[in-house]
Amino acid sequence: MHLLVSAIGIVNTIVFVALSVLALRQWRRRRDSAAGWLAFAFLTLGLIVTVGRLVPTHPHGLLEDIPQRLDIELLVLFPYFIYRFAAVFSPLSARIRVLVLALTIGLTVWTFALPRFPATGEYRPPWFIAYIIAFVVHWAVLSTVVAFQLWTAGGGQPSIASRRMRLLAFASALLTFAIVGVATQESPDTWVAVIASLLGTISGLSFMLGLAPPQMIRASWRTPEQQRLQEAIRGLMTLATTRAEVADRVLGPAASLVGARCAAVYDSDRHLLAVRGLDPEAEQRLRAGGEPEAPERTEVVAIEAEGARLLVWTSSYAPFFGDEELRVLETVAALTGIALDRVRLFEQEHSSRLALERANEVMANFVALAAHELRTPVTTIHGFVQTLNHLDERLAEEQKDELRVALEQQTMRMASLVEQLLDLSRLDAEAVEIHPQEIDVRERLAQVVAVAAAGRAADVLLDVPESLVVRIDPSILDHIVTNLVTNAFRYGRAPVRVTARAVAEGGVEVFVEDSGPGVAAELEGTLFERFTRAGVSRDRVAGTGLGLAIAQAYARAHRGDLRYEHGDPSGARFVVELPSI
Repeated sequence: MHLLVSAIGIVNTIVFVALSVLALRQWRRRRDSAAGWLAFAFLTLGLIVTVGRLVPTHPHGLLEDIPQRLDIELLVLFPYFIYRFAAVFSPLSARIRVLVLALTIGLTVWTFALPRFPATGEYRPPWFIAYIIAFVVHWAVLSTVVAFQLWTAGGGQPSIASRRMRLLAFASALLTFAIVGVATQESPDTWVAVIASLLGTISGLSFMLGLAPPQMIRASWRTPEQQRLQEAIRGLMTLATTRAEVADRVLGPAASLVGARCAAVYDSDRHLLAVRGLDPEAEQRLRAGGEPEAPERTEVVAIEAEGARLLVWTSSYAPFFGDEELRVLETVAALTGIALDRVRLFEQEHSSRLALERANEVMANFVALAAHELRTPVTTIHGFVQTLNHLDERLAEEQKDELRVALEQQTMRMASLVEQLLDLSRLDAEAVEIHPQEIDVRERLAQVVAVAAAGRAADVLLDVPESLVVRIDPSILDHIVTNLVTNAFRYGRAPVRVTARAVAEGGVEVFVEDSGPGVAAELEGTLFERFTRAGVSRDRVAGTGLGLAIAQAYARAHRGDLRYEHGDPSGARFVVELPSI
């Protein structure tokens, strides 16, 4: 029996020394408080099983008594260090922390205040039995609290973290039983002592697996999350076609890999693409550009990669027990960035293709329109010129005058069309120069309205403050307002209202509103596109469908804008915004 106990003791020495070395290596690698307390705990066990073997069982004198008491003191400190390790992740109340510290200090003082420690087989006096009871209660309470805390918290963790935490909880409970078994035995050569030693061996091996499981075991534990992750990666590389879809595919597997309660994905420009698990208020704050907040016992871990940023709201245990999984998330974030770049290139290619198709459509429309619109005045002019050349002597003066008037009208129509085409070419080439100057807005608009409305100037209501002076390009204001007033008479009904007001930083807003039926709903989305004309007006009203496109392009060239609004109570209202330059 003695040989069996000795052999198990040697095995325990090897196991706990190896365990202390593992804990020390992990602390040197991590350098955080959790690893520090765990290193303290297992170093005390390593010292107990190594130095303790050299302490005499029957000490004589101070030099032999002090090492024995120090060895027992290490046993007192071990459950306290394990408790401090667990408290890093889930701190208890200040009252409980003070109570635990007081009990540990009290037991430490008691350890060194005892008159002596009875040798094996000697009579145990009541004061020593009382110390043994206090020692066992102290160890059992702290170890039970740690075991319960790690075991219950491990239930909400991913596979690897859960198994590691529960192995540490299991090992802590086993070691408590082993210590209780040894402490209650007066002789080391009993079956109870053998069982206690074996429990210590199993406890040490469980501690080793929980502290640093081998890669093969980690891989087998990680299988469920790994399968989901592989499916997500395949989806990222083959199926996702939008950035939101990429983010949505990666959120679930990434969160499950580290047991995250919430997760979010950003693109390279820090735009939030998708979020999962947050309450509506926190999600709204995050979408507004706010910083992520971590609820109690939760940590926000940010994974940065080229082209993507991944946020996971993990439990406080994840960075310690799921450190490898967090490194796997770095790979996931990198693959997400690649997938987002691929989608971005796809979107750019798709947008370019649509733009080319639209350009081809515009060009085709342009060619058809130019051919149609120019053919009529050119043919008419050609016919009038031929008539005048060949029948000049046969025509009465009244007929000649009519031909000249018609010839002038068709020439003006063709000149207007050519001028619009030239405007478009200059705007497309961004070759429009801005020449700002201070102008009296009321006076300038009165001149523009008089020309644009021609004989119907009385149907225009002008409402502009007398003292409104701004610094803008007057020619651009003329182009835009002339076009809008002309359209108001062409497509709407009188009266036409032209109003203006000053805006922030010296700019001006001009409103042109008619009293007609307004713009048809189906045309509002394409109102400012080239060649857009209402179905009825195509046949009844002369025009090219270029005016509003040109007017808006001029406004934007001036760093402003032109937009459409519904009139009140009816009609079409166009708003011109021109900032001061």
